Amino acid sequence: MFSDKIGIPEALGYSVLGVGVVFLMLIILMVIIVIMGKAMANKKAASAPAPAVSAPVPAVKKEKAPGTAGDIDLYNVEPKTAAMIMAIVADELGAPINELRFISIKAVD
Repeated sequence: MFSDKIGIPEALGYSVLGVGVVFLMLIILMVIIVIMGKAMANKKAASAPAPAVSAPVPAVKKEKAPGTAGDIDLYNVEPKTAAMIMAIVADELGAPINELRFISIKAVD
């Protein structure tokens, strides 16, 4: 059917040429993307307004309520839920809640 059969060296040459063209196009695309990224970064930096200098904010001293044991860090927990957890723990321990020290409450999924 095919009278023009090509030899292995010629087929290998075509394969190398095809792979070379693909890699060349990938390199060209990479260069274009890098250039566009730098241009966008320059454009974004040029259009961003200079940060305004503001007067220093005086430090506010927080006073704790009598009987409190400090601040608590909440991670993915609503304050209402945290208060309920603290109340349950205090009840289970049989201790007043103002004598317990909660450092953090984290939701575990």
